[in-house]
Amino acid sequence: MNILVTLNRGYLYQLCVMLSSLIKSNPDTEFDVYVMNASLTEADFEAVRQRIPADKCRLIDIKTGENEFADAPITDRYPREMYFRIFAAKYLPENLDRILYLDPDIVVLGSVKELYETRLDSYYYAAASHVNEVMRMINKIRLGMDDEGPYINSGVMLMNLDLLRSSQSEDEVYDYIRQNEKLLILPDQDVLSGLYSDKIYPLEPLRYNMTERLMVYHMMTPENVRNISAIVHYIGRNKPWKDSYIGKLGVFYEEASKDIPPIE
Repeated sequence: MNILVTLNRGYLYQLCVMLSSLIKSNPDTEFDVYVMNASLTEADFEAVRQRIPADKCRLIDIKTGENEFADAPITDRYPREMYFRIFAAKYLPENLDRILYLDPDIVVLGSVKELYETRLDSYYYAAASHVNEVMRMINKIRLGMDDEGPYINSGVMLMNLDLLRSSQSEDEVYDYIRQNEKLLILPDQDVLSGLYSDKIYPLEPLRYNMTERLMVYHMMTPENVRNISAIVHYIGRNKPWKDSYIGKLGVFYEEASKDIPPIE
């Protein structure tokens, strides 16, 4: 199974936790993990290899152009690396036809086989939405989305690499960013939703992109989540490894990280 991650050194430990949980929850699967980055060193990769089962997970270093997205809006919360996933098909080997993108701030609780085998046909991506209909309509107006298209969370995305290679326009992406820079609140998923909402197959968020917000909204318990969700995603600033964390999904991060030594 092909997995894609994009990150800088600040999320190396969380990557170890995510990959460890992915391997434990999918014991019959081997993973090729493509790590798109601009600055990770061999020592960084070795630190990750020491913390995950090497026989189940092969790390592949994918370096991006130094000036890629140099003019795109970035903050401490939204680093340049998050844009790499938009052009992932450009960097990944041409023999790959699909890949599952996962944010590092994720814990995998169940099998991702069915997700990975989702039929994409004419869709660029499969991803989940976290917004209600009112917010979808607001985003539709703000970003010029397709009338029926979803506003997605970009932390979990199955990518149709063959179709992206043949159909995606770099100029269209750059033009959209320039034209809408002041409107981009969550830049990468704003761009993906604004440009490609008619090319996104909707995933079930409770199963494949569970968050604290969804858990509260649906009045779920951690045990409900354990029984229903394959992927838990710690979106926003509320992270279980921070002292300021408030929530109930942190129990899964604690379980996934308990045997993983810190990275200095």
